[in-house]
Amino acid sequence: MPDTLISAIICTHNRDTYLGAAIDSLLAQKGNVSFEVVVVDNGSSDRTREVVEQRLADSRLKYVFEPVLGLSVARNTGAKVASGQIFAYLDDDAEASEVWLQTLYSTFAANSKLAIAGGKVTLLYPQGIQAPKWLTPSLSSNLGAYDLGNCIVYIENPGLTPRGLNYAIRRSFWEEIGGFDTNLGRIGKNLLSNEELQMTELALSRGWQVAYIPDALVAHNVSPERLQRSWFFSRGWWQGISECYREQLAGRAGIGQLQRGGERLVRGLYKSLQYISDPAISFDNLVYAYGQIGYLNAAIQGLLFSKKNS
Repeated sequence: MPDTLISAIICTHNRDTYLGAAIDSLLAQKGNVSFEVVVVDNGSSDRTREVVEQRLADSRLKYVFEPVLGLSVARNTGAKVASGQIFAYLDDDAEASEVWLQTLYSTFAANSKLAIAGGKVTLLYPQGIQAPKWLTPSLSSNLGAYDLGNCIVYIENPGLTPRGLNYAIRRSFWEEIGGFDTNLGRIGKNLLSNEELQMTELALSRGWQVAYIPDALVAHNVSPERLQRSWFFSRGWWQGISECYREQLAGRAGIGQLQRGGERLVRGLYKSLQYISDPAISFDNLVYAYGQIGYLNAAIQGLLFSKKNS
């Protein structure tokens, strides 16, 4: 068997319903690139292990159990057991297009300065269910949708960084920065995020490049509970907390966070009322405002903790 050039890594936690299709989409990859598939079982209590074992006859598939909960922890575990020079992360509820790995590897091989890359993400809705009328393109991005067009884009604004569900990183860069920061990223049921955004900031600050590769296409399954308005409020809340934590980790914590969060909260509420005649845009801004409450809550806790320990 030729040396593994790229390692596809799926980090999973109690998602056995979708996991099989995610693994199968990787084992069915086309092209001439040698690859492996690593499934990191992050403390699952469902049929996750059974789903993987049903496919272990394929020598390209590896299974590892990581008991410490946390997406960033699981990603680092997957990277440590992987043998490829490129790590390609696919979510456990996503399905890769048949040339996903070939496209990603070819792009990295052609550009030695490329640290991070990811591709277009489309959404797969449950059978018989359509996108709600109140779902704006902005809120769709919370479900994983990601589309910067049909041409390669080199990312300079970290806010446009590739989605973690369709995300590849060069091993040497991962080693250079010491892996994913375990203070960010989803842990169990909470929706902490922003670890990819932080990685892009680190890459750009060190002279690496980050790219959007449209042909590295992935489809993301949308579970029914994520089409409830309450889920978007929860997602917005955790997004606010994640942004606050990211600023704190970057040394940008302090009283200024209260001003920034307060201004964004007022702006979100104002726009929600301004567009009250358009329920979709109004709801989008209301979710944004709610996220700022989460941001402010985390900022206040950070200030109180800092004062207590000073």
